[in-house]
Order: sequence, then structure tokens, then C-alpha cells
Amino acid sequence: MFQNIDQKIELYLKPISDLITGVVFGSFSFYGSQIPFIVIWLVFASIFFSFYFNFVNIFYFKRALQVAFGKYDNSNHPGEVTHFQSFTAAMSGTIGLGNIAGVAVAISIGGPGAMLWMIITAFFGMTLKFVEVSLGHKYRVIHKDGTVSGGAIRYLSDGLGQLGYIKFGKFLAIFFAICCIGGSFGGGNMFQANQAFQQIVEATGSEGSPLYEKGWLVGIIFAIIVGFIIVGGIKSIGKVTEKLVPLMGFVYVFSCLYIILINLSLLPETINKIFASAFNVDASVGGLLGSLIAGVKRAVFSNESGIGSAPIAYAAAKSDNHLNTGFMSLLSPVVDTIIVCSMTALVIIITGVYENGSGIQGVELTSRAFESVFNWFPTILAIAITLFAISTLITWSYYGLRCWTYLFGIGTFSKYSFKFIFLGFTVIGSSMNLESVINFSDSMIFAMSIPNIIGLYFLSSQLKEDINKL
Repeated sequence: MFQNIDQKIELYLKPISDLITGVVFGSFSFYGSQIPFIVIWLVFASIFFSFYFNFVNIFYFKRALQVAFGKYDNSNHPGEVTHFQSFTAAMSGTIGLGNIAGVAVAISIGGPGAMLWMIITAFFGMTLKFVEVSLGHKYRVIHKDGTVSGGAIRYLSDGLGQLGYIKFGKFLAIFFAICCIGGSFGGGNMFQANQAFQQIVEATGSEGSPLYEKGWLVGIIFAIIVGFIIVGGIKSIGKVTEKLVPLMGFVYVFSCLYIILINLSLLPETINKIFASAFNVDASVGGLLGSLIAGVKRAVFSNESGIGSAPIAYAAAKSDNHLNTGFMSLLSPVVDTIIVCSMTALVIIITGVYENGSGIQGVELTSRAFESVFNWFPTILAIAITLFAISTLITWSYYGLRCWTYLFGIGTFSKYSFKFIFLGFTVIGSSMNLESVINFSDSMIFAMSIPNIIGLYFLSSQLKEDINKL
């Protein structure tokens, strides 16, 4: 049954997928390396806003920590969740398979130096995250039932509308909402469930696993778990993510630190490899340009700065000051990319598994690096990936729902029809070959950055005035 569904989706979506992928991930050649236009679009915005806002990522970092740890919390402020719950909800949507598999791909392509460029890109991405989250909170709408609708759909429609660009803002908001819904079904849902199932099968005996070819069963289990969580909305999601995100982050980072510590004598050599590779002009070992592009792409695709997704979660924070919510979001690229991704990179580099010439990459390379120290690690990795996948599923369900209700209204039927469809895709995704669907949905996720960043350029002057009043 699922094979027929797979073939039908492949037939109908492939032409659309190829078109959107070509537009969004189109690239140009620079000294033999292909640079995606979408990466330039996001990186330029990150650097521009860092200078425009006088490196708010440095001078307000202390305040970001204070907000995250509850200094500015007030239960009487409008919103649905605490600052920290909104932070972990947003983080659960970004910390995922990209931190485990994506980093390995970057190092396979660009060498150890990709890690340095990944960190530098995340540093500039902090300000881009601050801008979109602050605006998402500033222009949020609080409905009669107390629920919050915020993020790019609101500052594009309402913010640009207040500047006199009513039709243009409405068009950008609708375009963003459609892309977000498509991305939530694919990259934020089916891909997560599918990859979690694949790692579970790998850890339980590969083709000899009792779960082999039973993806639909695992998908149903995922759907039931996620369904119980998302039925309560952002309040329920926040309660889960405030416990799940720190737990899975601690387990993963602790495992990485253990490997680094038992190989501490190799750390100076590892750091030397990173800097040598990052500035090496020899293209045969990655080269400066290959290393730079690989690292930049990983950072951009990991922390989602500029995509416009995270502001939807942050908008629900109980706060009377949109800047505080924005300041807290500065921590997101730090945790997601500078800490978690760097931990993965250090483990892969310090164990040397990327140098064995086997051609493996992605989650298999990360698994091999850990397995060189812990022979039982594939099982732990399967658990970690499952937790990462579930956390991403529940957060992207919320992103998709907010955009769905923006287009179709906030009625009970509208809300539950989306959740039912979303959970259906979870079951389908666990047992399908998703290449075309994922190309399509990933393209839609990054297409969200096009209307989002256009809106940021228009509205950034208002945000700067707000900062000057502090």
C-alpha cells in the first residue's frame, strides 16, 4: 500500500520538486565550487544586520542569559509559555539530525576546516535570529482564547501593512505560510520520522531487524506520541521541550566531551588540523573555498537563522518586551551550532574516521566515530535520533499549524484537520522512499527565507529605534 503511495507522490511531486529546487537551491560556480544562491542570501543578511545593529550579539549576550534564566519572567504578561519554554520549543525544531549527520557531511566535503567557518557563520547568524524573533514578538496577535499567532506571517502582513505596503505584505505572508506548511509536512515531519526509523533498524540488526519493512508500525507509534503532545498546543509543547531538549542535549554533549577528554593529547593536533584546513589553498584536501562553503552551508541549514520558523515559537513567550525575547534568541545559534555541531565535528576529527577513505558520510560517519570508542553507541545514537526527531516533529507541527490557521482561520475544525493530516504524514513518512518529497519540502523551508528577509530589511529601522530607547 505504502509503495503505491510512494510512487504516486513521486509522480506528482517530482516536476514541482525539480522546479522549486532549481530556483531555491540554484547556484553559481566560483573557482570550481558551486555556491547556492540561498546561502549567499542568508549569509549576506547575517553580516549586514550584525553591523547595522552594532553587534547586538556581543553587547546584549549577558542580557540574553538573564532572560533565558527567568529574570524578566512575569506570569501576568501576555503570552502562553515562559521565556525558557519558548526557547526550548524553538531549539527542538533546530537541534536534530543536522547536528549529527549534517556536520559529518560538511567535514567529508570540506575537511576539518569546515568547523571553523561553521562557527563564524553562526556568530553572524545570531543577530539575524535576534531581528526576526524580535519582530515576530512585536507584531504577534493574541486571540480571544488566549492563543498567540506570531512570527513572519504577522510582521510581513501587519508590519509592512503599517508602512503602507498592504498588498505586498499580504502576498509575502501568504507565500511564507504556504512554504511553511509544505516544509512542516516534509522536512519537519516525514524526513524526521523516516531517518529515526532507519537508525532504529540499523541498531536492531539492519535487514535482520524484526522491525525491517515495518516502518508503518513505528510511524503509528511516533504519531501517537506526537499526537498526545501537540493536542495541547504550545503550552503542552513547551512543557515537553523544556525537559526533553536539555536532556537530549546533555546526553549527546556529554558523550562528545567524554571522547574528547580520553583523546585530550590529540586536541592540539586536532585544532591545528582545523585551522590548517580552513586556510589551506590546496583544493585536493578540501581547500579554503571548499572548506568555507561546506561550513557556511552547515551552519545556515542547522540553526535556521533567517528562515522565519523560530519566531513562531518565540512569539508565544509571556513578555511585555519584544526585545527581551529577541535577546534570548541570540543563544539559539550558540547552542545549536557553536556547541552541539562543534562537539560532533571535534569527535569526528579527533577520532580520525573521516580520513579512512571508506567514502562513508552523514549519520554513518558520526556513528562510526562514536563506535570507535563505544561499540554500543549505535543503540544510543538510535535513541538520540528518535528524541531529536520527536522534538522536531512537535515543534514543526506548531509552525505548520500557525501558518495553516493564518490561511484557513482559527476554528476547531481548522486546527484539528491540520493535526490529523500532519500525523498521517508521520505514518506515511516512516515507510517511504522520500527523495523527491524531501527535495520539495526542504526547498520550501528555505524558500521561507526569501519573503522573511525582505520583510526584515523593511522593518529593521523600527527595531533599531526600539533598541535606542533602552
